[in-house]
Amino acid sequence: MTTDISHSQSSTVGDGTALVTYDVHGDLADATAGRPVLMLIGSPMPAEGFGTLAGHFTDRPVVTYDPRGSGRNPTDTSDLTPEQHAQDLHAVIAALGAGPVDLFGSSGGAVNALALVAAHPDDVRRLVAHEPPTAALLPDRDVLLQACRDIRATYDERGTGPAMATFMALVMADGELGEEYLRRPAPDPAAFGLPAEDDGTRTDPLMRNLPACNAYQPDLEALAALGPRLVLAAGTESGQQYAARGGRSVAQALGVPVAQFPSHHGGFLGGEFGQQGDPEAFAAALRAALD
Repeated sequence: MTTDISHSQSSTVGDGTALVTYDVHGDLADATAGRPVLMLIGSPMPAEGFGTLAGHFTDRPVVTYDPRGSGRNPTDTSDLTPEQHAQDLHAVIAALGAGPVDLFGSSGGAVNALALVAAHPDDVRRLVAHEPPTAALLPDRDVLLQACRDIRATYDERGTGPAMATFMALVMADGELGEEYLRRPAPDPAAFGLPAEDDGTRTDPLMRNLPACNAYQPDLEALAALGPRLVLAAGTESGQQYAARGGRSVAQALGVPVAQFPSHHGGFLGGEFGQQGDPEAFAAALRAALD
C-alpha cells in the first residue's frame, strides 16, 4: 500500500524564504499515546520521497514536509543550517498541536532531527535517526569536511552537474578516507548522467546545506539524556559509506547499539526518484524501533 501525498491536507508555517510546507496524512485526532503522530523527514529530500513508507503506517496520522528551501517552498541562495531546520520542525510540531511526535529522520533529515531533540526534547517521544551524515565524530573528519567544502566550491564555480558528480563520488566511497582522496581528479558528470553545463542557478537545496549539515556537532549530553527515546540506525547494505559511518559514530560516542535497518541509504524508497529499496521490510523495522 502507498500513500499519494497529492491527496493529503497541506499547510504552511513561517513566511518568506523561511516558509515550510507540511502534509498531514490521516486525522490528527486519531493520534494516541501509543500511536502518536509519526513524522517522516529528510533533507533536502521533500515530502514526496516518503510516499511509500507513509503508506505502511495507516494506524496513525503521518506528517511529511518539505524542508526549508526545498520542494514547494520558496528558495534563495543563502546557506542553510541544521539549527534552522530544527526550528522549522519545532514550528511544525507546535502547529500540529499533537505532540510529542514519533520522528523518523533520514540522511540530512536525521542530522536536523538530532538538532531538534537537542534544542526541544519534549517535542519528540522517540527519534529514529537513520544514517545522519555528520563527520564531526569520525576519524577522517577533516578530509570529509574539506571534501564537502570542495563540493560547495565546485557548485559555486561550475554549477550543479559537476558539483553533484563530486557529491555522488563522496557518498559512494566506502571506508575511511585519507588525504589522497582530496587529490583525486574531479569525476566526469557524464559518468553519473549529469550535465556538465552551468545553468547559472545557485538555489539547489542540497548544495545550500553544505557543509553545515556535515559539520554538525551532535550535543552528546543532550542526546544521552534521551536514553532509549533515541535510536541510531544504519542500513545493512550501506557498508562503510559516509552516512552510515556518521550514524555509527554518534551511537559509539553514546555507548548505544546501532539498529540494523534493511537495505541501503534509501531503503525506505519504493520507486520515488527512480530508486528502489525494501520499503516493506524497512517499515517493519521502523515500527519495531518505535514500539
